Amino acid sequence: MDICKAHENASKCSVNTMKCFLVLSTQAQKISIATLCGLFGTLCIFENSLVLYLIFSSPGTRRKPSYIFISSLALADILASIIFVCSFVNFHVFNEIDFSKETFLLQLGGVNTSFSASLSSLLLTALDRYISISRPSEYKLLMTRKRAWIALVVLWVTCATIASLPLLGWNCCTLNSTCSELFPFVDDNYLSIWICFIMVLLVCIIYAYTHVLWRAHQHVAYMEKCQVQVGRQNTRMRMDVMLAKTLVMVLTVLVLCWSPILVLMIYSIFARLSNHLRKVFAFCSTLCLLNSMVNPIIYALRSKELYSSLRMVFSRFRRQLKASEESPEVESTHKSSMIET
Repeated sequence: MDICKAHENASKCSVNTMKCFLVLSTQAQKISIATLCGLFGTLCIFENSLVLYLIFSSPGTRRKPSYIFISSLALADILASIIFVCSFVNFHVFNEIDFSKETFLLQLGGVNTSFSASLSSLLLTALDRYISISRPSEYKLLMTRKRAWIALVVLWVTCATIASLPLLGWNCCTLNSTCSELFPFVDDNYLSIWICFIMVLLVCIIYAYTHVLWRAHQHVAYMEKCQVQVGRQNTRMRMDVMLAKTLVMVLTVLVLCWSPILVLMIYSIFARLSNHLRKVFAFCSTLCLLNSMVNPIIYALRSKELYSSLRMVFSRFRRQLKASEESPEVESTHKSSMIET
């Protein structure tokens, strides 16, 4: 690895220097990464696919802007899990480095697009809830289906454009600039811009949800003070408390999953990383996959409408399973009666 650190920027653009980024040195580390990626990736694809099915199987949910944003979130998380797991495991576990610079940057662009779109979908969901609680009387006028779809198109195009910049020429090989120590062929200045983009998304999400939490707290305090229409108020209070708990979970998971890799990325721009920190970064990268796995549980399955749809799906599946188990018995009884006749 010391030899790799001694290379000049020009030498870092050769395919052979990809070996310098293979930071997992033991079989136990590779098995751990493969296990984490396999577990998180499989659950992420299953959960988010279930969310998409529940939303689009119900005409009432697929037309609402809030569920349109959740659909975008689920789709982004599915793409992120597929692209990230395949590329990450192939590179770090199976040490597949026999591909061109363009192929690697294309894979990296796919991962960046998916995770950026996931965070951007979280931001749109946060803004949707921010408008619903801050301007409830104007919500239906402000948040229409047309505006929701326009926002999603702008979101995905922006994320794809920013993620494609290294492939389009903003890389340290084309510019002969300083290369990142965490990603092959990636320019440090581009990495700084991408970090700023992600940080802006996270700050906006945290601000929106903090405002929603504050408004929910105000409402609960008001209802505790004014004991009028106790039944309706208790119901509304339970809804606000549940909303507050959900938003606390959202912010906690978001910060815990994204802060480690962002801190290491920022540190890599200003200082040289040790081998140990690069291994830590590889393991922390799986936390983004964990975030994509937890998103459907927090955003979708805690929804009353989607939870009811999920219960209906399971009850329908149980009825079909029970019917399939009973049908052979019915058929055998019918055959025996025919023989007797």
